[in-house]
Amino acid sequence: MIRKLLIANRGEIACRIMRTARAIGVATVAVYSDADAKALHVRSADEAVHIGPSPAAESYLVGAKIIAAAKQTGADAVHPGYGFLSENADFAQAVLEAGLIWVGPKPASIRAMGLKDAAKQLMRAAGVPVTPGYDGADQSVERLTKEAEAIGYPVLIKAVAGGGGKGMRKVDAPADFAAALESCRREAKASFGNDEVLLEKWITSPRHIEVQVFGDAHGNVVHLFERDCSLQRRHQKVIEEAPAPGMDEATREAICAAAVRAAKAVDYEGAGTIEFIADASEGLRADRIFFMEMNTRLQVEHPVTEEITGVDLVEWQLRVASGEPLPLAQEELSINGHAIEARLYAEDPAKGFLPSPGRIDDLYLDDRARIETGVEEGDTVSPFYDPMIAKIVAHGSNRPEAIESLMQALNNSFVAPLHTNQGFLYECLDQPAFRGADLDTGLIERAGEALIPAAHPSAAVIDAAARDFRRDHLDWGGSFLNDIRHSLFGFRLNRPATESVRLHFAGEALHGSSVGHQGARGIPTTMTPEGDIFVTDRGQTYHFTVRGPDGTGQASAADGAIIAPMPGKVIAVDVSEGQSVTAGQRLMVLEAMKMEHALTAPFDGVVEGLSVSAGGQVQVEAVLVKVVPAEKVA
Repeated sequence: MIRKLLIANRGEIACRIMRTARAIGVATVAVYSDADAKALHVRSADEAVHIGPSPAAESYLVGAKIIAAAKQTGADAVHPGYGFLSENADFAQAVLEAGLIWVGPKPASIRAMGLKDAAKQLMRAAGVPVTPGYDGADQSVERLTKEAEAIGYPVLIKAVAGGGGKGMRKVDAPADFAAALESCRREAKASFGNDEVLLEKWITSPRHIEVQVFGDAHGNVVHLFERDCSLQRRHQKVIEEAPAPGMDEATREAICAAAVRAAKAVDYEGAGTIEFIADASEGLRADRIFFMEMNTRLQVEHPVTEEITGVDLVEWQLRVASGEPLPLAQEELSINGHAIEARLYAEDPAKGFLPSPGRIDDLYLDDRARIETGVEEGDTVSPFYDPMIAKIVAHGSNRPEAIESLMQALNNSFVAPLHTNQGFLYECLDQPAFRGADLDTGLIERAGEALIPAAHPSAAVIDAAARDFRRDHLDWGGSFLNDIRHSLFGFRLNRPATESVRLHFAGEALHGSSVGHQGARGIPTTMTPEGDIFVTDRGQTYHFTVRGPDGTGQASAADGAIIAPMPGKVIAVDVSEGQSVTAGQRLMVLEAMKMEHALTAPFDGVVEGLSVSAGGQVQVEAVLVKVVPAEKVA
């Protein structure tokens, strides 16, 4: 068995690999760039080695630095994770030549599947169904134009070395072909250093179905069933699930058998994924599912396969790389329930999904779901890398149960102050077409703006924040329940029918009722010791504060009454009866539970009814003083 493993990656996948390595007694080594010096994967490893500046091209993509780090620390194996150098055959070869174990497929297998045109030809020879199209060597505009006409529009132009949605263009009419081809080639050249393309028939109701395969050095290859990754935005996966909804046993057997043939055709070892495109215009049928490509690595979405099979794919990778046979035979693998995964990103859906890097000041991820993350509260989402915050994975006995569990997890999580796609994910899951498994890769595009959450909080959301503020300040000692989600407001006799609480949201002062709006009762809220209130409605988190622009707090009810938020001792009184004050000015300081709480003026006005002095004890909800608007003073 491998003794010490270097993970040539970062973020959540590095943390994921370390968790399994630790469980089976394998020591771990992290590598990191300048930007990641304090990252979670660095803190989680047994050892860590600095490999260069923040840009990936100067650190994580420099194979020689990674191999040197492995040698320096005495690691005997390298796990590439996904992305970066994971599908780089030259790097895999260099690792082997350095006398290290490569946790992945043979370099020859990576090369065989590295170019889409050559892979399609290989698969066709192996009896794997491929999408109708053209993947020939003649790359002239004239030949490609002629082949597109023979295939029939619409057609898809794809870079042969592409991936991640880059170098792809759908063309609907002959008049658009030349411009689309030029654009595709230019993008492919810039992204992959190769401008060659292939053509495929555009599938009108496409579903993205992929099969997890695994091989060992003893000639064994198995599949671990399929995943559906049809919910995509601009060819990027958003939601993944397993098994594929609507997949009957006969079709499953056919597609999974084809995937095993594909893996055997390249003498495959380790974890890999065979990706298929399905024409779902008449449901999933074996004669309408075609090979697209093979990913010769562990996939981002591998947790959903683990959830339905009970298999730890990373452990399998380490054992197979150590020379062991596959832990289970095909007949020992089965599907248990349904799993679904959402990718939580630091990005702003309201602004075209622009990345939203920065420091995570507040973070809560509902751990009733499976959470795969590479960050903790106080960490930074770097602008240099993929802005993923976490993968949130839910498992249920069936698909509806898994969907509901994932929606609940999204609605019970928050990230601040970064923008995230959390509310967008919730809306995707709640789409009738998605719930009804009426899937294809164009679903998100068709739904459009309906999936973008409202930027401004509703009245019910504002009231939920007000209720949380009042409730937490009535808790003995002001004990804010940071990681506990509230859904009910405690009933008390003799409480006014409505109480107004002044809150701040995105620089705007808002007033919420702490008693009104029945809809507010079921909206999850959390308040932190610093006075930040997070309200999550349909997955979208709204960040409120009771502090004004100067950073001070206020505890006012209707009519300017300043109410004791908790039992405590008055340690300072800064104003006198009849004194004029301005909004945010400190009135007094209350001490409780060894913490000081400044009570400030909610608006400009005059002090009236001052009822306390320094050193006095007060009870919760006691009216300590009132601030009367200046215009109301006779």
